[in-house]
Amino acid sequence: MSFTSIPILDLAQASDPATKPQFLAELRHALMEVGFLYLKNVGIPDELFQQVIREGKAFFDIPEEEKLKIEMKNAPSFLGYSRLSAEITAGEIDHREQIDLSTDHPLPGPSAPLYDNLLAPNQWPSPAVLPNFRPIFTEYMKRMGDISISFTSLIAEAIDLPADAFNKYFDGPGFGGRQDQNQQHKLKIVKYPDVATLGKGKGNQGVGPHKDSMLSSYLLQASHHKGLQVQNMKGEWIDCPPIDGTLVVAIGQGLEALTQGVCVSTTHRVLSPEAGQGARYSIPFFQGVSGDAEFEDLETVGVGQVKEEIKELRRKVLERNGGRLDDVEFTFRKGGVAKTLGEATLRNRVKSHQDVGEIWYKDILESVRAEQAALAGKKSPVEGAVPVVSEGKAVEAH
Repeated sequence: MSFTSIPILDLAQASDPATKPQFLAELRHALMEVGFLYLKNVGIPDELFQQVIREGKAFFDIPEEEKLKIEMKNAPSFLGYSRLSAEITAGEIDHREQIDLSTDHPLPGPSAPLYDNLLAPNQWPSPAVLPNFRPIFTEYMKRMGDISISFTSLIAEAIDLPADAFNKYFDGPGFGGRQDQNQQHKLKIVKYPDVATLGKGKGNQGVGPHKDSMLSSYLLQASHHKGLQVQNMKGEWIDCPPIDGTLVVAIGQGLEALTQGVCVSTTHRVLSPEAGQGARYSIPFFQGVSGDAEFEDLETVGVGQVKEEIKELRRKVLERNGGRLDDVEFTFRKGGVAKTLGEATLRNRVKSHQDVGEIWYKDILESVRAEQAALAGKKSPVEGAVPVVSEGKAVEAH
């Protein structure tokens, strides 16, 4: 039977040898049958969570001119502030306002690949208006980066892979990627206005149906609103409401590809709050992967073969449910324009934030629009127009 709720796992159980086997069994169930889970007792003090929520909400109350000083289109990194309704998912406008942050990196050198533009310093709001914002989110991203790497090792154990199976795809000393820099992870702070604020005819798409792109993401739901929905194997939308003291973990397409389909990346969406409910706030953290990782390696070498008995468990899940209905196609495949994850990520960012592409990546934007027009069965759109396409894609949103 397809899932009708999202399972809740207690990360503290993974630290106790007496309870770890039960935790891994519950994790395996969530990975194979749901692709989403709540995670509690993650090791972050509640006070830090509350500071993150307070500072995140406060960002949207600072003067508009302060936000525009750090607008995303000011830099080629796709870090910074995005105005309401500035992003596109599944060919439709997402009605949200947000700021994108990442673990800080220096500007890339002149010989670096183009996708290294994504590795850059943050555009932080001025300490004159938000004096605690930068230190709080710097600490939170550092802690979440450590948690995400540790949790990925538990995912490996849950499907009977070596605990370090995914380490080859992370940057940083002791991992398999670049040794001279730490892994970049990303975070968004998002405000979804209610439909009355949006006005008539705007619809209720906070974020359209999509799958996350890489390995795993960790959502802090920062207000009481429902809105996040997950699609089960029958194609039904299941609510994923806020639960105090938890993060919502989503499995990405990269993890599904690397595990040969054993770990499922599940389609999800966000609906704008109903009129009179006020804004929904959301703070998703996205675990990073080395941009140098090549699709050829990911799909031919990867983390090695998952054991046949583990694959059989996933096949039985599909059989019990009569297959899988899904609004969004699995798009993590080699053979496209991009040869590396960095190239693919940059291309997806241009696709989502075409105002940034217009300034910094005109050639990529032209290629993206031509590709979208071909998929839509139309000629290339007029320069400056935003094409409407029907396909879903991997994005970073909750």
